[in-house]
Amino acid sequence: MAQDTSAATAEAIRALIDKEAIRDLVLLYSRAVDRKDPELLRDLYTEDATDTHGDSFDGSAEDYCKFIEAALPYMPYSGHHVCNHLIAIEGDRASGEVYALAYHVISDQTGGNAREEDFMAVRYIDNYRRCADGKWRFSKRVVTYDLKIRRPFDGGGLLGLGADDPSYTVCEQALFRRGARA
Repeated sequence: MAQDTSAATAEAIRALIDKEAIRDLVLLYSRAVDRKDPELLRDLYTEDATDTHGDSFDGSAEDYCKFIEAALPYMPYSGHHVCNHLIAIEGDRASGEVYALAYHVISDQTGGNAREEDFMAVRYIDNYRRCADGKWRFSKRVVTYDLKIRRPFDGGGLLGLGADDPSYTVCEQALFRRGARA
């Protein structure tokens, strides 16, 4: 009986460790887009991953990363705020549903200097896979836009810090470094 209990305990601990690694993955996605770090973004997907972002993108993860990289100059601010995150794990595969608030400041559609605020309540419906290097990555990401609001932006702030963000100098651990995960 003691052996069964210790096996169940070890399995529960492994599940907690895996869930925390998957939560980090989701938070690193936010960091990659918001800090304008396409190298980090590419590291978060499996080689065969796909990404479907509602009506804005549907294709391979590599093409999605190129899509985001091309959009960055037109998006002076991006903030992804993760809320609820439900995860189910089965071995080296997992699924999750992430509720998030995504707020962007973007160039308006006229091509002028005006900006718009783009606010969305989204859900990321994800498949994750543990890769040979032990890291969890997105193998499929589907985004629903549960709410979208777009209106003129007349605010301010530290828009578009990207690589100049103080987190790169204040937070010294590898997790916060620019580029692919160590």
